Amino acid sequence: MRSDDDSWDITTGVGSTALFVAAARALEAQKYDPVAVDEFAELFCRAAGGPWAELVDGGAPDHTLRSEFGVDFVNFQGVRTRYFDAYLGRAAHAGVRQVVLLAAGLDSRAYRLNWPADTVVYELDQPRVLEFKRAVLADHAPKAERREVAVDLRQDWPAALRDAGFDTGAPAAWLAEGLLIYLPAAAQRALFEGIDALSVPGSHAAVEEATPMDPDVFAAKREQERAAGAEGTFFTLVHNEQHEPAEQWFGARGWRAAGTPLSRCLFMHGRPVPPPGSEAALMTDTISLVSAVKQA
Repeated sequence: MRSDDDSWDITTGVGSTALFVAAARALEAQKYDPVAVDEFAELFCRAAGGPWAELVDGGAPDHTLRSEFGVDFVNFQGVRTRYFDAYLGRAAHAGVRQVVLLAAGLDSRAYRLNWPADTVVYELDQPRVLEFKRAVLADHAPKAERREVAVDLRQDWPAALRDAGFDTGAPAAWLAEGLLIYLPAAAQRALFEGIDALSVPGSHAAVEEATPMDPDVFAAKREQERAAGAEGTFFTLVHNEQHEPAEQWFGARGWRAAGTPLSRCLFMHGRPVPPPGSEAALMTDTISLVSAVKQA
């Protein structure tokens, strides 16, 4: 389980999960029919070196992303990336010019999406992840004004965001991708409250959420991870909690919200849905992607 004073590192803990996602995006981009293309994901893998670089070169046969679960996970990342890319495109088309990436990780959208003029992308994360990203992408120019906000989301991130120039009088587009599972229910609620409090009508919000697994199944997965010497890989990092489904929470506070189960996203884009009982089904059966617009 995460502690209150843990930190981000590219090869361990939460940092390795960000790299795992980047690697999945890189592998998706290499397909002959990719659902989404993140041309920068491969750069992060090469910068990390070792098996991550081998993976994107077609090697690392024993890597988790080469397993049956890994194939499903790459498909998941492809459709998830496509969903949130489209969400941000709709927000930009509606006139939103400030975007907030909460726990931005190795998200490269400031560099790869075609943003309208005057768009500002705020990337919130711990200093080390921002430093790593900045170093890897030093030779590339973002397509929007990119502002780093070095802050732990367990701290007063709204104040840090305002200090970075966030305009509380203008609509914003918020994105919490791959974040909520790393927060206990109380922190999830605080995050939603922060988004709502900083959003004027016309603002957009999108989150990836997961309904809790059966507690016994989750406990068994956590012990299995520890027994394998893989403490801090996944199940010992996440919280099996949810304070309230996002569609309901935002819908009760003046937002028009809609959720899409991950299984439906996979089907819509021609990707197979993992069969019941498979390891990947634990992911597919619990995850939904939700987007919302705050009404007048």
